[in-house]
Amino acid sequence: MVQNPNMTHLKISELVVLPPLWIRCDGSDPEHTCWLGAEPLKAGNKITGINFYMVTCDADKTHFANLEELKMAHKKKHHSSIVMTKGFAQYELMRAAAIEDTIVESESNISVDITWNTVDKVLETPPLISAAMLNIVLESGDPRSPVYQLYRELQFLLALAEGLKTGVTEWPEPLESESAVELVREFLTGNCILFLLKTNKLFQKIKCDTAAVDSSIKSIFSERGDLDFAEQLWCKMRSVSSYQELIECFTLIIKSLEHGEIQPWIHQGSSSLLSKLIQQSYHGKIEVISLSGITPIQMLLEIGLDKMKKDYVSFFIGQELATLTYLDYFISTSVDLQEQVHRVQKLHHMLEIMVSCTVLLQFKHENLFPLTQICMKYYKENPLNEKHVFQLPIRPALVKKFYQNDHPEIWKVDISSAHGQKEAKTTWQVSTNPPVEHMTSNNTGLFSDSTVNGSSEERMYFITMAQCSQVHFT
Repeated sequence: MVQNPNMTHLKISELVVLPPLWIRCDGSDPEHTCWLGAEPLKAGNKITGINFYMVTCDADKTHFANLEELKMAHKKKHHSSIVMTKGFAQYELMRAAAIEDTIVESESNISVDITWNTVDKVLETPPLISAAMLNIVLESGDPRSPVYQLYRELQFLLALAEGLKTGVTEWPEPLESESAVELVREFLTGNCILFLLKTNKLFQKIKCDTAAVDSSIKSIFSERGDLDFAEQLWCKMRSVSSYQELIECFTLIIKSLEHGEIQPWIHQGSSSLLSKLIQQSYHGKIEVISLSGITPIQMLLEIGLDKMKKDYVSFFIGQELATLTYLDYFISTSVDLQEQVHRVQKLHHMLEIMVSCTVLLQFKHENLFPLTQICMKYYKENPLNEKHVFQLPIRPALVKKFYQNDHPEIWKVDISSAHGQKEAKTTWQVSTNPPVEHMTSNNTGLFSDSTVNGSSEERMYFITMAQCSQVHFT
């Protein structure tokens, strides 16, 4: 009444358009109403009417609605002769896909949203001409991931960075069973000539597998063949488990350099302190380094950063997903060490996304390339966020085999008539989760048998109906 300009007896001098009003209901009425809403219709500053909404939700249905009945009810309520229908379905792909016949369970989720016009029946499978959007939320560190060892390597790098920042290093569980000191000693006392020949041969034969990724998981991400002296040291020293052990390792290395026992080669462009000492050793004299305070931790962090950056660059360039120029932001040394570590974390998260899409969804280069661009654009502008939803428009045919025999998480149909201000819409939806937070799920529920990888599970469905009524003032 307050909104109606025709109610002159209320003597309202100036009408103010009120914001939408939504009332949360407990669903205890016969229709199980969960929301009531009212939104003013306006043209400029003029109020032309009100849209009233009623949203009901029931988890105790015994059958699904009939589309023709829904359309007839809408026509009758809104006095319309023609209605349009639009469908929406959401499928979880990560739940349906599996590694080694096990369901991937984590905070990660890969789903697809599919929309299409002209719905023929309730719960129909979306036609292949639909529009589809892939949604990817990925948490790094799944033990079944092909890059899990690299993830553990990154965790060690993060522990060093945190130790550098706080002065207290929490040493993670060693990656190798043998002590780091022994590994480094064996490495240094090995046949240096053979070592140099071997590394040079490997350097000439860099592994860059740009062929299409096949079903073998190992072919997706493999150890580089061009590890230099500092990078191979990192591989030995990433099992360091104490500050004292770290000092012992670097003492061995520096003594070997000072005595000219080794003449190792390193990649050009490395700016780590150890690389500088190695370069100085070529000329027979190296500066004295005090292995105290945070210096040893910083030295190890630097060679680890160098190595891991090259690992990620090798993957993205080797798979032809990015150019070195485009990767420059993520591998830049012009920012401080903490920011460099943060950017390496971003690279790892993107790698996990690409590997998951390759392993789980069998994506090829034509799909991985645009996804890489989307991820890199986001991470050039935002901090690390493993809860971010990365979206990629795709053709439904690309993932149809993962959802065609699966039940949707959400399936809904919008029935609408008229246009503009007078558009009226009825929405019918079925979902596996309550559509509103305040709905309790302790009802008997509507169950359906669905099979995932041969195991049967019961699923509850919630039926939600959103209807609108319109009051026009003019």
